[in-house]
Amino acid sequence: MFIARRIRKENIAEYILYIWQLEDLLRACRFSPETIYATLLEKNDTLDEAMKSEALNWYLDLATLMKQEGKETIGHIDHTLHLINDLNDLHLRLLKLPVGEHYRAVFAPLKGELPKIKAAIASKEQVSDIEACFRALYSVMLLRMKQVDRKEYINDVMELISPVIANLALIYRQVETGEIDLYKGAEEEQR
Repeated sequence: MFIARRIRKENIAEYILYIWQLEDLLRACRFSPETIYATLLEKNDTLDEAMKSEALNWYLDLATLMKQEGKETIGHIDHTLHLINDLNDLHLRLLKLPVGEHYRAVFAPLKGELPKIKAAIASKEQVSDIEACFRALYSVMLLRMKQVDRKEYINDVMELISPVIANLALIYRQVETGEIDLYKGAEEEQR
C-alpha cells in the first residue's frame, strides 16, 4: 500500500505492474487474511503494527475488489485496465501531435513488431497496443521470477517495449503535473 502510493506518483507503468503482481500474490494466498498478513506483512520490520494493520486492510480491500469483479483466478482489476486505456489514449495522441516527436522515434522500432507481440500475448480478445505491451512486460517479470530461460523473448521485450513504456509513463506523469501541454503547437499546425 505504501509502496503503491509512492510508485503511483512516480511511475504509472511500475504502479500497474506492481498491482498486477499483488493480484497474483493475493491469489497465491487464497485471499486468506492470515496468509496475507504472514506472507506480506509479518516480517516487515519497516512497518509498525498500526501501519501493518492499515496495509492489511488495503490488501483485503484489493482482494474484495478482485472478487467483486470476478478476478479471483485470472485477470486484472478494472482500475489498472482503465489506467492502461488512459495510457493508450495518450499513446495515440502522441503518434499524431507535435509534442510526440520524440515518443514517435522511441516507438518506431516497436511498431512493426506489435502484430507479433499481440499474437503471442493476447488470446482471442482484441487488446490495445499498450495493453499488449503491459502483458508482455508482465510475462517477462513472471519468467524472471520463475527463472525460466527464454532469453530471446525477454531480450526482445526489454529492448523493444521497455523504452516505449518508460517514455510513455514519463510523459503521462509530465502531463498529469502540467509540465507538458499536449496541444502546445498543435494549433499552429492546423492553420
